[in-house]
Amino acid sequence: MKKDILIPEVKNVHVAVVREYNNDYKVFDWNAYIINDKPVALEMVIIVTKGYSEDKKTATFRKKIESLPAKSYAKIEMLLEDVLAINNLFNVSFFDGNQLFEKSFEFRKNTINEKALQEVPLMNLKGVLKS
Repeated sequence: MKKDILIPEVKNVHVAVVREYNNDYKVFDWNAYIINDKPVALEMVIIVTKGYSEDKKTATFRKKIESLPAKSYAKIEMLLEDVLAINNLFNVSFFDGNQLFEKSFEFRKNTINEKALQEVPLMNLKGVLKS
C-alpha cells in the first residue's frame, strides 16, 4: 500500500544558480549547479530540468552524472536571461548506497536575480540556493 512506501528525505544536496563571469564572451552568465554536501559520493545522478509558465515552456533537458564525489559540485546547465522570467524546475534522483533518493528543486519566476544572491556552500561563490 502507498502508506507502507518509505520515501527518504534528501539532506545536504542542493541546486544553486550562480552568476559567473564568462571570460570568453566578457559577460556574466547564470549557471545551475548540483551540490553534494554529504560525506559520501552520490551515484547515478539523474537531473531533469524544464522551464514553464502559463503560456511558455522550454524543452526538457536531461543530464546524467555517474558519480558526484562527497563535498563537491557539478555544473548542470547555463540559464539564459529569458528563462529566468519563468519557473525553473530541477528534478534530481540519485543513489546513496543502495537507497534511491529523489527531490524537486523549483526556482519560481523572477527569483533568480542579483538581489537574491547568498553564499553557496562549497563553491565560495554567490548564487540563489535551493535545499
